[in-house]
Amino acid sequence: MTRVDDDSAAVVHDLVASLDYPMFIVTAVAGDERGGCLVGFTTQCSIDPPRFLVCLSERNHTFGVAARAELLVVHMVPSDAGELADLFGGQTGDEVDKFEHCDWTPGPGGTPVLDRCENWFAGRVLERFDAGDHQAYLLEPVEAHSGGREQQFDFHRARRIDAGHPA
Repeated sequence: MTRVDDDSAAVVHDLVASLDYPMFIVTAVAGDERGGCLVGFTTQCSIDPPRFLVCLSERNHTFGVAARAELLVVHMVPSDAGELADLFGGQTGDEVDKFEHCDWTPGPGGTPVLDRCENWFAGRVLERFDAGDHQAYLLEPVEAHSGGREQQFDFHRARRIDAGHPA
């Protein structure tokens, strides 16, 4: 495999840094362990059947929980929910039970659904595969809720959050 040279990698990083895509919070449960984190690497990847791809950093607590989970819940973060983005992006589940600091209810398979995020879907994990320093999860949506259209919390706002785990 050919490796990207440092100059090209820098240009790609600059190009991607100019994008302003929405941020999501992904929650997972495996046994009696919960996890949740702020995620920026996501995309719809099929229309029919519907499929969604979520990439989780291998460095965070949620990665370990999601590796054993059957379902993930993908929450669209409202633009006025900065405190929730700070909690799930700036704290680590290795040190803090994030779910003690926010309102949530058990959703599909017992996976936490964050009350503050009215737009969410639960996806069955169809495949997991290596995506560099992240693990990609191919999800088949099995349940969804829409509270209407609202502005999303975006990447440029999330960049100011000090990550719970170093990048």
